[in-house]
Amino acid sequence: MVEIKNLTKRFGTITAVNDLSFTVSDNEILGFLGPNGAGKTTTMNMITGCLPPTSGTIIVNGFDISNNPMEAKKSIGYLPEIPPLYTDMKVYEYLKFVAGIKAVPRSKRNEQIKLVMDRLKINDVSKRIIKNLSKGYKQRVGFAQALIGDPKILILDEPTVGLDPNQILEVRKLIKDLKKDHAIILCSHILQEISAVCDKALIIAKGELKALDTLKNLSDRVSSNIALTITIDGDKVKIIDIFNNTKSILDYTEITSDKPNAYAFKLELANDDARKQTIAKLISEDCSILEVQTDQANLEQVFVKLTKQPSKKRTIYDVFDDIEKNIDSDENKEA
Repeated sequence: MVEIKNLTKRFGTITAVNDLSFTVSDNEILGFLGPNGAGKTTTMNMITGCLPPTSGTIIVNGFDISNNPMEAKKSIGYLPEIPPLYTDMKVYEYLKFVAGIKAVPRSKRNEQIKLVMDRLKINDVSKRIIKNLSKGYKQRVGFAQALIGDPKILILDEPTVGLDPNQILEVRKLIKDLKKDHAIILCSHILQEISAVCDKALIIAKGELKALDTLKNLSDRVSSNIALTITIDGDKVKIIDIFNNTKSILDYTEITSDKPNAYAFKLELANDDARKQTIAKLISEDCSILEVQTDQANLEQVFVKLTKQPSKKRTIYDVFDDIEKNIDSDENKEA
């Protein structure tokens, strides 16, 4: 388990991470999200012990990384965005070197290396020099080094960068399988990746926590209205008349129906009771409901809403400043 309490990192007058607290439990995958410059990499560097925090505590597998750095680091497998590869070494040779650095007992090194190579499907390049590999293979070799030593905590920064679609699916499946024995922090700019494999998502902006919850709960928080896709068999004029005269229907749009002799609409409803009222009204007017689907806000919508910076409102003083700047500029030109 990873437990972060009031974590803060300052670089001079700049606060990169501000009072961040969260936990990652065993057998859980936490998606770590934020716009560029939000403090994600700084946070991961502190968790892995590469960067000391200004204040706050980091507990990794029961060890405080400030007081027991060696024990804490033994529990971490880290795949940074740029894999830490020695490109003049052969794949097997490199993984054996990593096993030695991580103090894996000599009697178990070959067994562990074979296991991670099987999992990452890199047996066929085991004798090749790393610099001659494709970007996708280099990424998988980097992932393999993170698994050496069987760490309890995995921190993965953009683990599928450079992989083709089939490899991406394989790595996603691997991450889900690893969840059985590990706590995982997954940082990715690919929101679909977070949605596909993570149990919870943590969103930060400007170094501060904006949200930490399950994907469903985040969607519910962002969208207070109910979005509904409904397919109806009935008189179209009557259907639209019902929509227009139901106050709890905030908006509606007709979309293409894949069912013959039926009409499909996207509705925006004020609340959950409005859904029941709308369906009841349609049925009372002899309209057959063929299909109803409640649409959740996707992770992209959640991310944009929680990290969007409010635009600065211009005041009358800003206008005066602009006028003064223009006057000064004109005077300088004349001079």
